[in-house]
Amino acid sequence: MAMKIIKQPLRWQVGLVFLAGVLAISTSAIFVRLAIASAGVSGVGFSLFVAGSRLTIASMLLLPAWRNFRQAQLGPGALLYASGAGICLALHFVTWITSLSFTSIAASTTLVTTTPIWVALVSWLWFKEKLTRLTVLGIGVAFVGAVLISLGDGGAISGGSNPLLGNSLALMAAVIASLYVLWGREAQQRGLSIGSYSAVAYSMGALVLLLLSLLWGVSYLNYPVGVYLYILLLALFPQMVGHTSFNWLVRWINPTLVTLAILFEPVGACFLGYLIFQEVPGVLVLVGA
Repeated sequence: MAMKIIKQPLRWQVGLVFLAGVLAISTSAIFVRLAIASAGVSGVGFSLFVAGSRLTIASMLLLPAWRNFRQAQLGPGALLYASGAGICLALHFVTWITSLSFTSIAASTTLVTTTPIWVALVSWLWFKEKLTRLTVLGIGVAFVGAVLISLGDGGAISGGSNPLLGNSLALMAAVIASLYVLWGREAQQRGLSIGSYSAVAYSMGALVLLLLSLLWGVSYLNYPVGVYLYILLLALFPQMVGHTSFNWLVRWINPTLVTLAILFEPVGACFLGYLIFQEVPGVLVLVGA
């Protein structure tokens, strides 16, 4: 059976998906904040519960996509890349969430937003893709903006119980996220549709996070109803719309440019934070945005 040929999307379609992804992922911090407030607890254990539940719901919503595997003709390594991407997504959540327990929010946020740099480097070293001057300039400007936003959020680059460990974990999270993005692109280019790829990656990520949650002794029961509502919203918007949009985009445009979109998240989050929590961003946050 011949492999189905998929047409290149139009520019306006790419732009629309890009905008939808940025807007959806900007709600992530808001829903997490509301879930924490509703539960009255926080910490690594609760974060693992939230992340694992988020991916579990997303995986369940994508169950119909598994039927497409019977009709798809996959290239070598498609499922391996998709599974690897899912494991990377889970490990990204684990390392970044854990870093917040050892270092400052500013340091963790600054280091984890270096993802575009690692995507560019891995693309260059592993996949032999050329770096343009415009790409390098864009990465530099975006990273400076992220640093200003982090500093303006009231944190310090140093601090926490073990800054060296925390900063290392945040940096590791950024590197792992770059593999998640690039391996996702490879899986799709080898024949997996966006639905099938997301089903495999999210299911694998959910499985890893659920196992880690059990090892951590995390309970999934007896939380207020509001907690489960906000987790459902996390699965629907930041995960299903946000992550899936970016996963689709990396098939058609430079993955470095896609990951630069993640740096627009603090801008949207600041705006929503002002509307919902009446949090007014500082001067550095506005300049960085």
